[in-house]
Amino acid sequence: MVQIPAGSFQMGFPEDEPGRSDDEGPQHQVSLPSFFMAQTPITQAQWAAVASWRPVGRDLKAQPAYFKGLNRLVEKVSWQEAQEFCLQLNERFNKRPGQGFSYGLPSEAQWEYACRAGSNTPFHFGATLTPDLANYDGNYTYGDGQKGAYREETTEVAIFPANQWGLHDMHGNVWEWCADHWHDSYNFAPDNHFPWLIPGAPEDHPRLLRGGSWVSLPRNCRSASRSHPRLDVFFLNLVGLRVVCLPHQGCSSNAARKPGG
Repeated sequence: MVQIPAGSFQMGFPEDEPGRSDDEGPQHQVSLPSFFMAQTPITQAQWAAVASWRPVGRDLKAQPAYFKGLNRLVEKVSWQEAQEFCLQLNERFNKRPGQGFSYGLPSEAQWEYACRAGSNTPFHFGATLTPDLANYDGNYTYGDGQKGAYREETTEVAIFPANQWGLHDMHGNVWEWCADHWHDSYNFAPDNHFPWLIPGAPEDHPRLLRGGSWVSLPRNCRSASRSHPRLDVFFLNLVGLRVVCLPHQGCSSNAARKPGG
């Protein structure tokens, strides 16, 4: 785990950022306390270890991934399975319910803040992305970037450079689940680190994915890029997870806000 420093940032796309989507705005300031985030997405070895424990709510397949390799990222993971993974971590390591630290999926704000690592460019590397920096479809370019390798599969974790805070694979490789419900814009979005949830939302309401994958265009790997599949459609070998750890009292949420609310 890597400690992410407390701070504030502008979440979402700047108006002049190429490849932006309307659901990435309006840009707004968010302030966050310090928290811990996994240095890499969860590997197949880590997943298999947790899957062998007693389930909390559901069984987990020991090896769900299509592209096999203990040090590769786990994929073919649904949001519910990602939640079960976090519940099992808490069951094993948090022996004082309501106290200590809790594991969970990052909120969308935590994810983007950690990805940017103090940057305000489309990628934490800078203005563009090249296949020597991340795993995506290198047949396509962004900005002044050059075409390059399209690997057509996941890679082992941490073979690409980390961002300024020591996090690997924040761009490409696999999409990563966030805790929030999907909203189609940041109108009335919260200004803190809690997940943005919709009270009473049906269980199948879309959740958030961040980061892009090995099959993504580079514009879909930007720090601000977002996606929202149905919970029962996890794009086979494109979706994994990364966990955060924070004081238990931080594991709350924001109810969706409306005008005047």
